[in-house]
Amino acid sequence: MNFKMTMYENQVAVIQLYGELDHHEVEKIRSHISSTILQGNLKTLIWNLQYLQFMDSAGVGLILGRMRELHTVDGQTIILNPSRTMEKIFRFSGLASYIVHDSEETAIMQVRGIVNG
Repeated sequence: MNFKMTMYENQVAVIQLYGELDHHEVEKIRSHISSTILQGNLKTLIWNLQYLQFMDSAGVGLILGRMRELHTVDGQTIILNPSRTMEKIFRFSGLASYIVHDSEETAIMQVRGIVNG
């Protein structure tokens, strides 16, 4: 699989996506993340896109779908370090407010309320 999911305290997970994300890979990732959300073990997803070279519309759908699932548990989503091209796609999709350009560590601290900015 082209992803790595790391769980942190306070029901925070970082999803690192690598290489190319198309509809074949999306199905594998979706079921893994959705089951974690449905088990009540996840409130915040940080999508680290730093190592992702390509994403089609299925990738955007993956993130939007998990956002909807997290919404039911008052969860939140951060889209971390997308490429310029991906950032344009997210902006056109109305997701600009979820984009952060920073380190994973800083994003995790922001979620926990440790960093003010």
